[in-house]
Amino acid sequence: MTDLLFSQPSFGIALSIGAYAVGVWVKKKTGSALANPLLIATILIIALIAWTPITLDHYRLGGAMITMFIVPATVVLAIQIDHQWTALRANLLPVLGGCVIGSLASIGSVWLLCRLFGIDPAFTASLLPKSVTTAISIELSERTGGLPSLTVSAVILTGITSAILSPLIIRLLRLKDRIAAGIAIGASGHAIGTARALELGETEGAFSGIALGLSGVVTSVIYSLALLV
Repeated sequence: MTDLLFSQPSFGIALSIGAYAVGVWVKKKTGSALANPLLIATILIIALIAWTPITLDHYRLGGAMITMFIVPATVVLAIQIDHQWTALRANLLPVLGGCVIGSLASIGSVWLLCRLFGIDPAFTASLLPKSVTTAISIELSERTGGLPSLTVSAVILTGITSAILSPLIIRLLRLKDRIAAGIAIGASGHAIGTARALELGETEGAFSGIALGLSGVVTSVIYSLALLV
């Protein structure tokens, strides 16, 4: 009976929603930047898979259905851009420059560390696209012999780290320019970071969404060149 329940796709979906709801509740109760709902949900689901009869295969039945919404969810983040066209036209070159430099910093640091520590090429290919949204990073990883599961883990970890640390770094650097803050978050933390940027303000969220898309394009080009070196 229990196995029959776990084998239903609806179980994995309900588990994901329930775990995220717990994360949102903890976030509201604590108000801590460390209490990221996605991080809490991830920890809860991993704990359940590790210490209960629930297996990874059980969860994937419903979890795989949720991944279908990654692309449309990412597109939705671009809605805020419609209200920022004037600011975008006025700051087009700085925005493009920020995305290019952000992508170079992300890929360059990973590539350099992988070379220094002699990391396997498959692992390197998996980690290089860590700062772009899942839909793009998985495609890049699969096409170059990477491990999609490792890529997804790196992308999620990067996004959560960005969502947690970005507000703190912005305060420490006394960054007053909302456009610059949004570009920095989007170029480093992709969709997860953009969701956090929307909480900071409409301008931050809109330009984070712009950086999310532009960085994906830039990363795709740089990524291919990095693997040839």
